[in-house]
Amino acid sequence: MPYPVDYGGAMDLFYKLRALYEQGVRIHLHCFDYGRGPQPALEEYCASVQYYERTMGHKSLSNTLPYIVSSRKNEKLLDALLRDEHPILMEGIHCTYLLLDERFRNRKCFVRLHNVEYQYYRDLYRAGSSPVKKLYYWMESRLLKSYEKRICNKAVFLSVTEKDRDTYIAELGCHQIDYLPVFIADRQILSPEGIGSFCLYHGDLSIGANEKAVLWLLKKVFQKLAVPFVIAGKNPSERLLKIATQANNTRIVSNPSDKEMQDLLSNAHIHVLPSYTGTGIKIKLINALYNGRHCVVNAATIAGTGLDAACHTGTTANAFREIIVQLYHQPFSTEEVKLRERLLGRLFDNKRNAEKLISRIWNE
Repeated sequence: MPYPVDYGGAMDLFYKLRALYEQGVRIHLHCFDYGRGPQPALEEYCASVQYYERTMGHKSLSNTLPYIVSSRKNEKLLDALLRDEHPILMEGIHCTYLLLDERFRNRKCFVRLHNVEYQYYRDLYRAGSSPVKKLYYWMESRLLKSYEKRICNKAVFLSVTEKDRDTYIAELGCHQIDYLPVFIADRQILSPEGIGSFCLYHGDLSIGANEKAVLWLLKKVFQKLAVPFVIAGKNPSERLLKIATQANNTRIVSNPSDKEMQDLLSNAHIHVLPSYTGTGIKIKLINALYNGRHCVVNAATIAGTGLDAACHTGTTANAFREIIVQLYHQPFSTEEVKLRERLLGRLFDNKRNAEKLISRIWNE
């Protein structure tokens, strides 16, 4: 479901729909409904919208198919797609079951990769703390690696980073894959010049890898720094809340509103965004680059994104501390704003990227 636009995959899909619509493409959208019901906003850009139910729980467990795929195996969806000969663009590995169906062997099929999924689930396994979740992530990663290798030459793939493209070629043997940057909301660089008041980490705090990143920052970086640190995001655990409230100079903002989040982004002086997942693109980084001042990251956050020039990269806790100390009293400058305008404008041009996608689908 690409609407409301409240997570990365939805953002890429929703603004891709809009960009394709503006180029004159008639879109028939088939999507899974997770209880939100029909979304009239989608009908503005689509010729038709059909909703399907995802089969959750034990009924979708499989020894051969990843759960994210088997739970989206839906005969009504397959039957609907067989009623015409239109090209099919699948969003994520999640929706690719039809590539195993011989009835679609001669259809023009495209897959938008959100991540190298087996690596993403492997990273979640390594970052997790719950034994049950770690077991699920480990099993899913194993199934995904086999599955991704099985389907990688049954369609044309479109990665969100150059790193993911290179991984599909080198590790999975994919012969048809292109890099296509994510589609984002039309926006200008709003990064304020000058000096902000605190360091900020933001993200979905219910994700184990994000919680691990925050705990690393608290224990290894900010415990030894006398600078204010704000943590903001969705659904922090009781454990994280307890640790954050006991830390010096630290404030945690749970489930901020859009306005609160925008205020935090623009008032922060340094965005600290280490990551424990090295695949896909981090939407929180894009938001920080468009709305915030200095960004301090590790290699996993920017791998293959082309955003290196706009960030300060550290590999250890000591490096993060040194960069933060160096930047904390350094104003964010006009030159840095102009660098972002050039870099982000080149990468995230929805019109140009839609034209690339149209050309790829229809061989124009």
